[in-house]
Amino acid sequence: MAFPPNSLRAFLTHAKKSLFTAIRSSQRVTIVVGNESADLDSLTSSVVYSYIRSLAPPSGAFTPLYIPLLNIPAADIRLRPEFYTVFRHANIDASHLLTLDDLLDDKGTALKPENTRIILVDHNSLQGELGKKYTARVQGVVDHHEDERRIGPDTSPEPRVIEKCGSCTSLVVRTLKPSWESSTGGSSLVSGAAHAQGDSVENDASVTRTWDAQVAKMALASILIDTANLTAEGKVEKVDIDAVRYLEAKINLSPQDAAQWCRTKFYECIDAAKRDIDALSFEDILRKDYKQWTENGLNLGVASVVKPLEFLAEKITGNPSEDKEDQFVTGIGDFMAARSLTVFSIMTTFTSSSGEFRRELYVQALSPGHAAAHRFAEHAKEELKLEDHDVASLSEKPGSMQPSSEGPWRKIWLQKDVSKSRKQVAPLMRRAMNEST
Repeated sequence: MAFPPNSLRAFLTHAKKSLFTAIRSSQRVTIVVGNESADLDSLTSSVVYSYIRSLAPPSGAFTPLYIPLLNIPAADIRLRPEFYTVFRHANIDASHLLTLDDLLDDKGTALKPENTRIILVDHNSLQGELGKKYTARVQGVVDHHEDERRIGPDTSPEPRVIEKCGSCTSLVVRTLKPSWESSTGGSSLVSGAAHAQGDSVENDASVTRTWDAQVAKMALASILIDTANLTAEGKVEKVDIDAVRYLEAKINLSPQDAAQWCRTKFYECIDAAKRDIDALSFEDILRKDYKQWTENGLNLGVASVVKPLEFLAEKITGNPSEDKEDQFVTGIGDFMAARSLTVFSIMTTFTSSSGEFRRELYVQALSPGHAAAHRFAEHAKEELKLEDHDVASLSEKPGSMQPSSEGPWRKIWLQKDVSKSRKQVAPLMRRAMNEST
């Protein structure tokens, strides 16, 4: 049975209870999960996909209910201040989300693979512990990254959509738009979960429009962030523009939302929250938007940071009696050791004092990864338009941040092609690791 039209809050409450019941009773479960960086796009694409698909499940679906899963422990939600801004607009809070912690019930019983189907959003290759356990259960994907060809051509009845665009959520909206339209055309029924959360039980079109507007604002959040409010050159595609128009139309159909809606203010509010990382520790900043892969027996990690390397250097270099560069390299080394990394990269994004959008790229590699790091430097220099770069607090010893045969290999660049994000840079690194001998 399809989930009746309802608020997003009521849906997530129902999904969480249903997952616990399914684990305890060994019932079937369909999980929709984003990538392990668990950024805003992974959050919204998994939630929006699950919500709409549950309203109108396809014929032959493994289960009628689709459960969104955030690919991090619940404790790590705090590292993402932009989430809390989006939660307010969607009328939910962090406790409504399902995380990796929820794959065990209150007695420690785990979700059995044979009872599970996985839909991937915002990635097309399941990594980490989830990948080891559930890769064979993947049946569907909506993604905007490079196709790793891990998922076969037939994922029926779920989609197989892998297409370049600014935001995965744009693809989710386009793919499920017909289902969303058909599912909200009838009466608005409210489940017991909605009663528990205080949602209205009126059979009223205005209530349904309010619910739609809340979902639309959640979807818009990641599309606008990933495309800089549709201004990011080289990233924005027609599917992003179409999705924004469609979602804004949903918002404008809701009387209580339309009167105060301003897309620019909405974007600026979420963007400011995303960049508010001053209270986070050095390690937490690196963990906030982090992905990891294993290539050719070597582990690669890539962290995206919304502040310049100078900011990170000041975070780690708190002891004035110790060399700043040594503290930074040691701090990175500790982060790598905790994750058994051979190669680690930090990609920063920020706006300079002159108003110019900039990207920096830092790479540090242990001796088994030196060849891969050299190869990446050679291959990526032209493609990414990399220029040697000095960071004041990390350049006290001339040439010390240049590649060396002693200790960890390390290098800092200014990435002049700012259109290339981790979606493009990480595959270059992974290929370099696979080619190294």
